[in-house]
Amino acid sequence: MAEPISAPILRRADYRLSEEEQALAEAFSAFFERSCPSERVRAAEPWGFDAALWAELAPMRPVAMGLPESLGGDGAGLVELVLVTEPFGRSVAPVPLVEAAVAARLLAAVATAAPGGPADAWVNQVIDEHKVVTLALQPGGGPQLVPAGAVADAVVGLLGDELVLGVCPAERAARRPRNHGFAPIAWCDLSDPECSFRPLWSGPSARAAFERAVREWKLLMASALIGMAQATLDIGVEHARSRVAFGAPIGSFQAVSHALADVAMAVETGRRLVRKGAWYAAHEPDEDVHRVLMAYRYATQTAMTAATVGVHVLGGVGFTVESDPQLYFRRVKGWTLVAGDPKAALSDIADALFGPVAIAK
Repeated sequence: MAEPISAPILRRADYRLSEEEQALAEAFSAFFERSCPSERVRAAEPWGFDAALWAELAPMRPVAMGLPESLGGDGAGLVELVLVTEPFGRSVAPVPLVEAAVAARLLAAVATAAPGGPADAWVNQVIDEHKVVTLALQPGGGPQLVPAGAVADAVVGLLGDELVLGVCPAERAARRPRNHGFAPIAWCDLSDPECSFRPLWSGPSARAAFERAVREWKLLMASALIGMAQATLDIGVEHARSRVAFGAPIGSFQAVSHALADVAMAVETGRRLVRKGAWYAAHEPDEDVHRVLMAYRYATQTAMTAATVGVHVLGGVGFTVESDPQLYFRRVKGWTLVAGDPKAALSDIADALFGPVAIAK
């Protein structure tokens, strides 16, 4: 008689949702479907932030849910958070959910490891006052584009081997560039005295916590991108069913149906990669690095392909800026470029698997 498969081994291969996880995903899906139609997304342009929507979302505690219960959070982890960010991406909601969740988790890590500092107070403000703290994705000083930097109350980043936190200046709106993704990004310099950056934590542990936070941003963004891809797939499938050409639905033409089928398979593969990466990051963090990076790279490629196919399936209508596939097309491009060229993840994956390789000059 064969020995039973242990739960950890089974879970590494089975990423179906439990009843509680399914209920969580459905709750946030229902919220975004009800509260964030595409008309509301467009109304938030060009800066990509709807303060009223952020206030409506706050009672569901999407940021606080990922924080430890000892600090006032709900004790959820990355496995649960990716179930929240997928419907968020499916609606391309104009709120800084990914950045806020990741930065709050980083502050919570600091508050746990080095209590008594400013991180403690900011964790409380995030939970009680729904303040927005964002993450500067690039380490070091000098100007960089920060996701949600135009609407955040504070920015946390890495300067040398020191985690620092600074309050955004009142004139930060002047530092936000227009961008085709309509994201509320802004220029920020971690060494800028106007932002009054204060040290939070220093040393190798601080750097490791920052690097983990950047990976978490990529994981949650990967989930959001899969949500975007699913949305454009749904739009394309619905149009292919209803649009008739030459006396038949265009979905019966192989040029259309095969392209949509390829996207459908890629979306499901990407969803499984994201959930697998989240499970390893939560339960076996020493094994998570390359899986998260793989999920991020695959999701960026899948979302871009899905948006492109969606535009093509809708034909002449799809290419207009008024069409929803164009809305997703621009968001897919804009939301990811703030972290740099997504193709750079290929080098990061190689480094994670095989170690950095010195290139001879």
